[in-house]
Amino acid sequence: MKKIGIVGGTGYTGVELMRLLARHPQVEVVAMTSRGEAGRRVDDLYPSLRGHTDLVFSDPGEADLAACDLVFFATPNGIAMREAPALLEKGVRVIDLAADYRLKDLDVWSRWYGMQHASPEWVEQATYGLPELYRDEIRGARLVANPGCHVTATTLAILPVMGVEWIDHERIVADSKSGASGAGRSAAVHTLMAEAGESVRTYAAAGHRHQPEIRQTLAAVAEREIGLTFVPHLVPMVRGIESTVYLPLAGEPEDLQARYERYYAEEPFVDVMPPNSHPETRSVRGNNLCRMAVHRPMEGPMLVVSSVIDNLVKGAAGQAVQNMNLMLGYPETAGLEMVALSP
Repeated sequence: MKKIGIVGGTGYTGVELMRLLARHPQVEVVAMTSRGEAGRRVDDLYPSLRGHTDLVFSDPGEADLAACDLVFFATPNGIAMREAPALLEKGVRVIDLAADYRLKDLDVWSRWYGMQHASPEWVEQATYGLPELYRDEIRGARLVANPGCHVTATTLAILPVMGVEWIDHERIVADSKSGASGAGRSAAVHTLMAEAGESVRTYAAAGHRHQPEIRQTLAAVAEREIGLTFVPHLVPMVRGIESTVYLPLAGEPEDLQARYERYYAEEPFVDVMPPNSHPETRSVRGNNLCRMAVHRPMEGPMLVVSSVIDNLVKGAAGQAVQNMNLMLGYPETAGLEMVALSP
């Protein structure tokens, strides 16, 4: 059994990691840290975990994380870049669920995240944790940067057509909707039920920090610059992301449905639905699946792809466990073979 640590165990991604790892057949969570909840039982804060863990939250400064085989950082941006290097230097493998190691251009990173990077020497060594694209690199990685939630749903919807000449790479549009849990567990007025309920709103329309992350990945695949308009929305639900992507056609395409089916044929966590389907977020609630459907409205000049994920699973903790499985040599699906919740 491999020993696993979780830094930042009180947020939604931290408890989601614990939910998934509690049933993993080959790992044991031995440390879960929290400055504010140190000394409190994990299942006291999260009764859903009663019977699945006896852990007590420990202070980050006192937890023996160096004794772990792998540590997850489920922390706000800016924490892992300061604390992960000491663990990496001791041979501990690290998966960061925040954005500290996602962007390779540190000037771009500083502009979007408002701080100077504390461990730039590790940025180049980090592997981007999108298994459908970087599976082989993840297997040998010491440090993995887990992708953002909007990023995962949007990027997976676009990857199969990157680099083909019949796509206009300069005018891609992504319209992405997220449930309130995407904003995290901290109290905020805009996610109160009375504020978010029965309402839909756009945010960060002038520019969102996930945009350069999506462009970085797509440009690497297409081997050209990518023009992307990305607009996120908050919708009145707890879990889920639906990203509708619009890709202008620059010529007559091949069979789009067949292309997507071929591209993802061997992927355990991507489901390309039959023609004329419309994926729903509830169809992936609680599991690690990205479900998508491909459309060409009126046989016109636009490819439209609808992509849905659970933002806390495939968009965060589930993808992180998928990466852990690859890094530790386990079957990629271990601990992640869940059926979605319905209704």
